[in-house]
Amino acid sequence: MDGTVEFADLLRLMDERSTAFQAALAAAPTLDAQVPTCPEWTLFDLVQHLGEGRHRWAATVAAGPADGPAAVSAPPAPRQREALMAWYAASVRELLSSLRAAGPDRGCWTWWGRSQSPRTSGAVARHQLQQLAVHTYDAQVTVGAPQPLPGEVALDGVEEFLTTCCATTTPWPHKPAVVDYHATEGRSWRVLLSADGARATRLPSGGAGLEAADVAAWGTAHELVMFFYGRIRTESLRTEGDRGIFDQLIAWDPGV
Repeated sequence: MDGTVEFADLLRLMDERSTAFQAALAAAPTLDAQVPTCPEWTLFDLVQHLGEGRHRWAATVAAGPADGPAAVSAPPAPRQREALMAWYAASVRELLSSLRAAGPDRGCWTWWGRSQSPRTSGAVARHQLQQLAVHTYDAQVTVGAPQPLPGEVALDGVEEFLTTCCATTTPWPHKPAVVDYHATEGRSWRVLLSADGARATRLPSGGAGLEAADVAAWGTAHELVMFFYGRIRTESLRTEGDRGIFDQLIAWDPGV
């Protein structure tokens, strides 16, 4: 399944989300503030997580095809706010530089070996955009100024999650099921769950003319992404069918 955002645009949007993240960080009264959407973390922990992860992915992309992620350690995250922001910004620049040098089609290690996403730097860029976008939202929630994901980021985020984090050849351990997701922006997806694993496809608008799913959910693309990443609960979406399947999906660890 092809992505809907071009590689150059993925990098541009990553840079934009990084800038928005830094704006939220600058507005925070303290780095010790708890992150409501990641309650085990303070804002400092969130920045540290993002910076260290982008540093490792930059090295992994630069290494090309490999049997595992690059074994590197990021420089220690400083505690002083301005220094921390500079440290974080440097990690994102490093990742963007590695991705630009690699281009979209170069192979590299990824953890999603059995998903529908390719093991390429382009797929890494697509997933990294979502990581930056969701954690930028986390930071905005922390400072009391949450903003929905930009439309093109959210729409691509629904498809990216389904094809990267959900799709797998690991057998579905429950009764076979059909799950549909409908974004109010006019795009829909179907996930087939069976002994062959989980496979995602994009549907005609609204799924018109298709056999009804066992369960379906409707929301904005932003809401669907937040649901996938555990930021909102099933009750925040409009649903029809057996909602227990969503509970099974949330509990499932397919090891993609």
